[in-house]
Amino acid sequence: MPVFDLQRRLAAEAIGTAFLVATVVGSGIMAERLTGDTALALLGNTIPTGAMLIVLITLLGPVSGAHFNPAVTLVFALRRELSGREALLYVAAQIIGGIAGTMIAHTMFALPVVDLSMKVRTGGAQWFAEAVAAFGLVTTILAGLRVRPTAIPALVGLYITAAYWFTASTSFANPAVAIARSFSNTFSGIRPQDLPGFITAELLGAVAALMFANWLFRETTSQTTSIEAEA
Repeated sequence: MPVFDLQRRLAAEAIGTAFLVATVVGSGIMAERLTGDTALALLGNTIPTGAMLIVLITLLGPVSGAHFNPAVTLVFALRRELSGREALLYVAAQIIGGIAGTMIAHTMFALPVVDLSMKVRTGGAQWFAEAVAAFGLVTTILAGLRVRPTAIPALVGLYITAAYWFTASTSFANPAVAIARSFSNTFSGIRPQDLPGFITAELLGAVAALMFANWLFRETTSQTTSIEAEA
């Protein structure tokens, strides 16, 4: 597999996160304009997001790992697959790309380029939902790497599609996306003051998933094998 320099990896993280957020925000705006039914609007927001994740991870995964998510980057830094400097630059690229994605979506729909959200998303239930969403996402990624790496694009896209519906928070599961969505007073928005609770829960869920995956996939030597080795 080819190895890409840091500049190209950061570009992949920025453009990937930009397209992801443009899809989340743009499909939310389109869905809201086309229907007054909240459930139908959420469906119209969900399907494009899952589909775009499959495309982005398939195409950009070989370049940067296709994190597009500071929580995922944190996990790979803790696994020592990224240096601290690389991780910080990844996160910066993701946040910048995400905000650019919101601006792109707003421009396409003739909205103010930046419009801080007033959509309330807070409370213990929503924070817990974000921790669950991030735990499931990171577990999906780590398990996929272990058992079927080629399926990760589909696994992540399908997981997020499902998590939109089974979590009370509609599964942000991504601090960069949460920050970017705070700049959009639309269907997908979140108030800036609600970000700390979401981001904290997402990071905690991601770290918990790393600990769980390390335990779950730790291979142990069977008693039979040990006896044979001693003989």
